[in-house]
Amino acid sequence: MGKVKTIARRSFLIGSAAVAGGVAFGVWRYKTPYANPLEVGLDAGEAALTPYVKIDASGVTLITPRADKGQGAYHVQAALIAEELDVALDAVKIDPGPPDRAYWNTALAPEAAEFMAPEEGFMRDAVTGVLSSVMKFAGMQITGGSTTVPDGFMKLRAAGASARETLKLAAAARLGVEASALRAEAGRVIAPDGTALTYEELATDVAGMEPVQDVPLRAPEDWRYLGKPMQRLDILAKSTGTQRYGIDFEIDGMVHAAVKLAPAQGGGLVRYDASAALGMRGVRGAYEVTGGVAVVADNTWRAFQAAEAVEAEWSAAPMPARMAEHWAALEAAFVPSHQDSRVRDDGDVDAAMVTGQVVTADYRAPYLAHAPLEPVSAVVRVANDGVDVWTGTQIPRFVQNNVAKIAGVEADAVRVHVLMMGGSFGHRLEDDVVRQAAEVAVQMRGVPVKLTYSRETDMAHDYTRQIAMAKMRGTVKEGRVEAYDLSIAMPSVIVSQMGRQGLGVPGPDSQIVAGAFEQPFAIPHHRVTGYRADPLAPLSSWRSVGASSNGFFYNLGLEELIEAAGADPIEERLRLASDPLAAKVLEAVAEMSGWDGPNMGPRRGRGVAMTRSFGVHCAQVVEVRDTDAGIQIDKVYVAAEVGRVLDPVNFENQVQGGVVWGLGHAMNCEITYENGVAEQQNFDAFEGMRLSQCPEILVRGLENGDAVRGVGEPPVPPAAPALAAAIYAATGVRLREMPFSKVVRFAG
Repeated sequence: MGKVKTIARRSFLIGSAAVAGGVAFGVWRYKTPYANPLEVGLDAGEAALTPYVKIDASGVTLITPRADKGQGAYHVQAALIAEELDVALDAVKIDPGPPDRAYWNTALAPEAAEFMAPEEGFMRDAVTGVLSSVMKFAGMQITGGSTTVPDGFMKLRAAGASARETLKLAAAARLGVEASALRAEAGRVIAPDGTALTYEELATDVAGMEPVQDVPLRAPEDWRYLGKPMQRLDILAKSTGTQRYGIDFEIDGMVHAAVKLAPAQGGGLVRYDASAALGMRGVRGAYEVTGGVAVVADNTWRAFQAAEAVEAEWSAAPMPARMAEHWAALEAAFVPSHQDSRVRDDGDVDAAMVTGQVVTADYRAPYLAHAPLEPVSAVVRVANDGVDVWTGTQIPRFVQNNVAKIAGVEADAVRVHVLMMGGSFGHRLEDDVVRQAAEVAVQMRGVPVKLTYSRETDMAHDYTRQIAMAKMRGTVKEGRVEAYDLSIAMPSVIVSQMGRQGLGVPGPDSQIVAGAFEQPFAIPHHRVTGYRADPLAPLSSWRSVGASSNGFFYNLGLEELIEAAGADPIEERLRLASDPLAAKVLEAVAEMSGWDGPNMGPRRGRGVAMTRSFGVHCAQVVEVRDTDAGIQIDKVYVAAEVGRVLDPVNFENQVQGGVVWGLGHAMNCEITYENGVAEQQNFDAFEGMRLSQCPEILVRGLENGDAVRGVGEPPVPPAAPALAAAIYAATGVRLREMPFSKVVRFAG
């Protein structure tokens, strides 16, 4: 973890603005804070001072602005604040807060800076600072990139510490004692004689005070919550079936809408006839929306049925008609005119190819849907006093601005209420369902319109993971890997995704080479080149983004070179490791698995892979058996370096979920298009890992690094290549394309 335990005034300032009746505390990075969003619309007896802790007569509310889509984001943010605030986690309320620039994500810049300035030092720091300033100015309130913990680790703890010390100062004035004689515990300030004042009692006192600044943070050995197993705040509701998700949201007077969209992704509406739908029971109306037609009814099922009854003529999709043409477009991109980046270029790769034993291979990764269990939905109500939106989203400020344009109001008049999500994996970085609901709601003013996608609509019109292709060549010499040249082609995920938000993205796309260029191996001649293919199907961020395919490419290329050299897969990686943290991760996974080589006996094998993504070194060893019923995955060992494990239980679950996600998609899943239409539109055709196929997954979190990292995405990239290597060790079948079920059969 970071060694600094005090927030210096020059680095972090406490914003302040007193309001009678209560107070809220928060920490702002940089010298000029944004206006406090909690001050807007306060009721009598409520007060706000800064954005993260609000105290009023009803209790303590912790603001958790990073969205929760199942990964425990609300819980970990609350725990970070509560650790210093001295409140019991089961005694507070949590609220995601309003969309606001104040909640910009401070952790988004470092990875982009690494791509632009690979070497650590002054240039990297300068680029990070510039990018952070740009993101703060833009108010990038986004949940993604495994940044919830890195973003909140310092600022949320500091917010809690500031609030605690200010409350103690207020109590000292009321009790006539020195603040240093007081202690805080379980939401109370306690005097030496046992007199206790609750935080709620002190809310009015503290409202007129400047928050205490430069508060030392507690050392890890003094933590009460962090670093220890915790029961997540949502676990009881989720375990008892009482958790309410976005799709469960209801409001009085609500009507239900469903859409019929162009079958081909990106196709448009030419004409439609809704007369049959309008004659069906419960139907209230039909409206043209972006991409198709929405039908409104008195319940979701009737809306679904009526949408199907709409007759429409559609325009063609602006993408190649057949998958062979998509792959051909990637193949055609490996030319100088399509070169997007070459950040890694060590030694002299071309010269090495002349003198060494050359190894070559090509790899492919398909389109993949996000396919969360909860289809997307949104409720929008357009009224005279503004617009309300209730939805699960990772981009509340984009939602606010886009709905404002549709409704013809100022952004501040759009109130976005972020709801719990039943999965995302990047899916809810898009807001089509919200825009379409808003387009209907402006024509039904005053009526809350709930638009829900059917499972088939949700999957068929998903913006998928990128399709990608890689070409590897390399050389070995005297039992060692000598040269490694990896070329990767894919369309730009970022341009596709940001284009739908009306944003241009100049310069190269880091995701084309993410999970490849930054790998911690000092191969003498080492080059990674990204080629930008022409746009094909529309794309979006999918859990671990570019690294999801590039971790597969990079590890398998390295694996084939290591085999050609006759070296051990872990020993050679350790020899090449250029980062001591990476070496410790490899050593840990080798120790966990009892590694003594890939072969484990007849029809048994194991494979190893390690990918550095989102700043996290994550290594995995997968063990398999080749049975008469097919490949059975027995065990997976995972080691990851994250700087600090804040909740061991949630950490283990996050890693295990990432492994299952990575393995299941590598085994079975792909999205293919025919004339622009997705051929897989439900789970029967897009089958992940079954329960009977799930291996035992053993996890170890390492805490050797100075930086605190997130772990939502890093377990995904190594899973597929480790599985492929294990299958090769057990069967001799070399897998170079996902899904693997095209070549091998899996048991279960």
